[in-house]
Amino acid sequence: MFTKVLIAEDYETYNLGVIKTLDQLQISNYEFVNYCDDALAKIKKSVEQNNPFDLLITDLSFEEDYNAQNIKSGRELILAARKIRPELKIIVFSIENKPKSIEDLFKKYNVNAFVSKGRNDAKELTKAVIAIAEKGYYLPSEIRFTIKKNSIEFSDYDVTLITMLSKGLRQQEIEDHFKDNDIKPFGRSSLEKRLNDLRETLDAKNNIEMIVKCKDLGII
Repeated sequence: MFTKVLIAEDYETYNLGVIKTLDQLQISNYEFVNYCDDALAKIKKSVEQNNPFDLLITDLSFEEDYNAQNIKSGRELILAARKIRPELKIIVFSIENKPKSIEDLFKKYNVNAFVSKGRNDAKELTKAVIAIAEKGYYLPSEIRFTIKKNSIEFSDYDVTLITMLSKGLRQQEIEDHFKDNDIKPFGRSSLEKRLNDLRETLDAKNNIEMIVKCKDLGII
């Protein structure tokens, strides 16, 4: 488990929630700051003193006030902190939950976890801290699914294929329909390959689960 944690958050109410989570996990060595500049200064000092933080929990947005800052966002803080301490584990705890934004946090900023502020955020934050300590990575399944949904483009071909499958048509019947209407590719192997790709993308165990998820997403 983590031994030294830094919390960067400009709203006291959220700070209290994070602190409560850490207390429940029996992590007693933590500090919190309201500004990104202060967070970076603490990270730098801790490294110089050979007593570094091993976990940073940070928001993305920080309101500007009379106290001018060089680092004005959580994203900037993450990049700067990584330069000082590359092995630092980072949890983003933010209300900014757009799928593309979250995906970028993992791909471009190499964060270890994202937890969305809101309902059940204390429970998710607890899971995130434990998961990172054990495996180094955490992303709630519903957010992972949303990212996958938004990263795939469902073509007219895909929609037709899934719609016919949802109506109970067998693959042979779908193949015949595609062939009669010159919808390509219409070969059995092509249909099976596309269905397999869609199941994998949607994290569905079988066609029934895939159909249910497509209906939930409004694809069919």
